[in-house]
Amino acid sequence: MSLTNSPEGGACFAGTPITKVTMPALAEMKRQGKPISALTAYDYATSRLIDEAGIDLVLVGDSLAMVVLGHENTLAVTVDEMLHHTRAVRRAVRRALVVADMPFGSYHSTIAEGVANAVRFVKEAGAEAIKIEGPRVELVRALTAAEIPVVAHLGLTPQSVHRMGGYRVQARTADAVVSLAADAQALAEAGAGALVLEGVPREAAAAITAQLTIPTIGIGAGPDCDGQILVFHDLVNLTFAPPAKFVRHYGDAAALLRSAVEHYREDVEHRAFPSDAESYHLPEAAKRVLGPNTELSRPLEKLRKA
Repeated sequence: MSLTNSPEGGACFAGTPITKVTMPALAEMKRQGKPISALTAYDYATSRLIDEAGIDLVLVGDSLAMVVLGHENTLAVTVDEMLHHTRAVRRAVRRALVVADMPFGSYHSTIAEGVANAVRFVKEAGAEAIKIEGPRVELVRALTAAEIPVVAHLGLTPQSVHRMGGYRVQARTADAVVSLAADAQALAEAGAGALVLEGVPREAAAAITAQLTIPTIGIGAGPDCDGQILVFHDLVNLTFAPPAKFVRHYGDAAALLRSAVEHYREDVEHRAFPSDAESYHLPEAAKRVLGPNTELSRPLEKLRKA
């Protein structure tokens, strides 16, 4: 079987055969200078829409803690919750590479525990790669040895929010940029297949992208990365918070959904929904037995005796 063919063999969108995106495919996209598109997703319906739109990489991000589960930051989400959502996403996606975030605490003690939890995402949830934050070179090496593709993540790492004192742009000094570039190179040499750069100056991201043979995917890192990723809920204005500087709204789902719900409520209150056409009706034979009388006790007694 070709490495680029969908596991389903004949799967297609609207009659068009699918070429499955893989980690090696992302590396080839970098070599060809083809930008990589990526979005987060957390459920079947959203993932299906994203995949059918041709997005290359779907990240089941631990940002679901905030945008789906309502937590203050990403730290509260558990392995079991991430597995649950990764399964839902994997059922929907046919083309894109499915990457699962390893949540806080799932790889922060021993390397053996990190590898064991990563195995769960591949084996139990169908993830095709996992993402970890920070310059964890030895863990990346161990995951690579275990045949688990890794997307690394440097710069503003949300799981380090308490250490950083908030969500702050990183690598703002020359020394910090040199250190960031060294970490990026070490992760690539350890086997990471791609690198997310978040919340770093454009110039730093551009230099690191030029330095690495693996693709970089930026979020708040300027346009010079090999690809870009946004949180889906940011993209469509469903976060109920002021957007970060790097967020662009491509639609207003909040307004659309609010309007639809309000319209529904008004129709219910005015008995405009459901209409007769939206209602089911008795067959004519049953109508004749029951008759026009809305009092059903006698017709029902007649039916029981019959």
